[in-house]
Amino acid sequence: MWNYSDKMMDHFRNPRNVGKIENPDGTATVGSLACGDALTFSFKLGPDGRIAEAKFQTFGCASAIASSSALTEMVIGKTLEEASKITNKEIADYLGGLPPQKMHCSVMGREALDAAIHNYRTGEKSDRNLEDETLCTCYNVSENEVRRVITENGLTTVEEVTNFTKAGGGCGRCKPKIQKILDEINGVS
Repeated sequence: MWNYSDKMMDHFRNPRNVGKIENPDGTATVGSLACGDALTFSFKLGPDGRIAEAKFQTFGCASAIASSSALTEMVIGKTLEEASKITNKEIADYLGGLPPQKMHCSVMGREALDAAIHNYRTGEKSDRNLEDETLCTCYNVSENEVRRVITENGLTTVEEVTNFTKAGGGCGRCKPKIQKILDEINGVS
């Protein structure tokens, strides 16, 4: 059994802002049903340009539900610029922490937020940037996502990358690529 905080369990048992927004300004779906986690995140802006409403729908574990719920609370009242600066670590901290093996749930929320803002700004309706090279085919994780998560969270091991993204958690064929990226980012020759 995972060691969850009371706040995390409250957001799991009583998730906030679940559902769909009629005519959202920004929306995106991330994740993969193949790995058991998928998240649709949407927002609507108020007349002041701030996020007035945010909602989510997820197919995932307790951590995915709680992280999505927390994210909606964190972004309401913020400008898109302010919301785009929220990190997955801040989502996890808001919940009182997440077990290392469940950090990918906060990453998924951050990815959904970024994609929804991108779709709003560009008018696109895509769920993720299809130009990103897929690094982990088992869990559909892009190389850019792995690089971003390593950099933002100071990750140093393949195991940490797997905990944060699920990359490397399936067949394992991508683990040497993940190690190469880790070495490059962390300056290991």
